[in-house]
Amino acid sequence: MKILQVNKLYYPWIGGVETIVKQIAEGLNGNDDFIIDVLVCNNKSGKKIEEINGVKVFRASSFGVYLGMPLSIDFFFLYKKIFKNYDTIFLHYPFPLGFFAYFLFSKNKDLVIWYHSDIIRQKILEIFFRPFHLFALKKAKKIFVSNPNLIESSNYLKKFKEKCIVIPFGIDLEKFKFNEEIKKESEEIKNKFGTPLVLSVGRLSYYKGFEYLIEAAKSVEAKFLIIGEGKLKNKLLKMIKDLDLENKVFIIPPVENLIPYYYACDVFVLPSIHKSETFGIVLLEAMACGKPLISTELGTGTSWINENEKTGFVVEPKNSKTLAEAINKLLTNRDLHNFFSRNAMEKVKNFTLENFLNKLKIELINLF
Repeated sequence: MKILQVNKLYYPWIGGVETIVKQIAEGLNGNDDFIIDVLVCNNKSGKKIEEINGVKVFRASSFGVYLGMPLSIDFFFLYKKIFKNYDTIFLHYPFPLGFFAYFLFSKNKDLVIWYHSDIIRQKILEIFFRPFHLFALKKAKKIFVSNPNLIESSNYLKKFKEKCIVIPFGIDLEKFKFNEEIKKESEEIKNKFGTPLVLSVGRLSYYKGFEYLIEAAKSVEAKFLIIGEGKLKNKLLKMIKDLDLENKVFIIPPVENLIPYYYACDVFVLPSIHKSETFGIVLLEAMACGKPLISTELGTGTSWINENEKTGFVVEPKNSKTLAEAINKLLTNRDLHNFFSRNAMEKVKNFTLENFLNKLKIELINLF
């Protein structure tokens, strides 16, 4: 079966959806006669066709990325040129250009959709493309989602419940096993930033809520480390300076290996404030390292992964006070900390990369 995955961007661009597209392409390509190629936009500059880890990647030229969306005319020409070579189109939502191209050129082509989240920020864009999104959702044989909460909270998916299949994302748990090298690196991180250490990881963008974590740091006796890059970096650095937290809150660029940082921290926090945060793979990664979690109630998969008062705390978004209170509870109550830690390590066993790929493979085989 030849499948064309269609998404905004692809590795080496770093993002949650891009990671999933890569896992599917590399994990299923050549498996049970699957041939999976990828069509995306270049984040800047010209058209490119390349092979990455055995996956053929078509990159349409673009004018750059605006509000998280690549601007490309070439995408439509490239889609029209290659879609006939595939049995199935696999669209990742939200990506309006992909859904528009499907409507224009391939209405009769078999279709499946991975629905990652509603469009939250680009409301005007969403209104314009709504008819094409609805067309594709009606046409799709199946709609894959990462968690059941998304089906209930999505403006679109409530109408297509019968088509939705929940397949949780997963991670390779073997990579997260503690060893002497990780121990050494984690000790170096502790010595560099200090302890106790509160960790958060993610793109420095509007929906991550890092400003509330920084505000919370004023009321917590700990060091805070945020790992990420993005447009809000300068704004967040200014906030840290204005609050006189430069010796307490640190922001560093993405690192190649996060595992020692997870082990170095005492608490992992995901302070997101919008439903754009639909799953939170970083939560799984922190759980694999035995870390208690603090996340926010968004009505998405984050509260499905992090069970309140079982693997950590789920608190109100945009509330620095409750965020600080939850962090303080975990830093001052070792029994509670250990209880959440044990539960996290047990629960994460259900979220393996192998399970994710196997379930998706079975669904794709059964569909066709």
